Amino acid sequence: MSPLSALPPLPALSSATGAAASGAFCLTVGTSAAAGTASAGAAAPSTAPAAAAPETSTPANVAAPALKTEWPEPFSKAGEASQPAKLLFSKKELPSIGKAMAIGFYPRGCLQGGVELPVTGPTWQVMRVSRNRNWGHPELVEFLERFAPQASKATGWHGILVGDMAQPRGGPLPFGHTSHQIGLDVDIWFMPMPGHVLSKDERENTSAINLVSDDWKHINPTTFTQAHIAFIRTAAEQPEVERVLVNAAIKKEICHMQGANHPSWMDKLRPWYGHNDHIHVRLKCPPDSRNCRHQEPVPKDAGCGKELDYWFSDKVLHPKIETGKPAKPPRPLMLADLPPACKGVLDAPAKQVHQSGVN
Repeated sequence: MSPLSALPPLPALSSATGAAASGAFCLTVGTSAAAGTASAGAAAPSTAPAAAAPETSTPANVAAPALKTEWPEPFSKAGEASQPAKLLFSKKELPSIGKAMAIGFYPRGCLQGGVELPVTGPTWQVMRVSRNRNWGHPELVEFLERFAPQASKATGWHGILVGDMAQPRGGPLPFGHTSHQIGLDVDIWFMPMPGHVLSKDERENTSAINLVSDDWKHINPTTFTQAHIAFIRTAAEQPEVERVLVNAAIKKEICHMQGANHPSWMDKLRPWYGHNDHIHVRLKCPPDSRNCRHQEPVPKDAGCGKELDYWFSDKVLHPKIETGKPAKPPRPLMLADLPPACKGVLDAPAKQVHQSGVN
């Protein structure tokens, strides 16, 4: 494997101080920043503020497009170099052979030897199965298999609904996120799992629950419950969890409810754009993945002070929209932008696995 020093430098974020430390490019690709049109699938309020986060996600109330299965074949070496990495990696329907390893950084890397989370388990069900994003490092899959029954017990729910993890070989995604590239990120819906096995249609078209009010400054009292706090707390208390991202209004409400005595798990609870209908759980780099780049540790405080005010400023909730010439879209990540080891992951033979499915 190529040394981590070969990893190209990351572009700078244009967010407020501390924002990058919270999310590390956990961006729902393409949406309004404060609202962050839900990658999980919830319908955003009609008064959602304008966007500040780069790129956009699939509209919340529209079924996710199925992954394309027809691509120019074969990719020549020259063609591979000229294709955006998101197209190269989304073409791969199965993981690579080799020992499981998270390679690179959360928003710029890939996954070797990925493992599938079964789409239906005793206390979990995977949503948007057509995206083929229920893959991860074994530690992520094992985390979900442990967390699901714990969350069920803590909340009284039948179980959890799992959104996007990673593609079979990780890498940049064609839509939905900037992170989720190395098999250590997962979105988990705020909606309880129903008491029956969901059909294909239900998994593609059901919308998640939005916990934030139309002004994006408060929680929605008609949807936010004590069970959601127990759900978030249970995730943040797990030792392998590096941070849990939620909407700032949710963070503010939990800060208020906890009062002056903030438990240590709240240090991991960080505000980020969107995340009004799901939590984003990020795991630490596994010990066996020496080419996995660690994120800066969360500050050793609950983050309930003045730093939270930024997320309710006009800069976030009511950003100025430039008129005139449309902004030039950002250059997509190319294979050369990823760690050198990712080319080997992309070109490696597929690991033969029996994929789970939905009847």
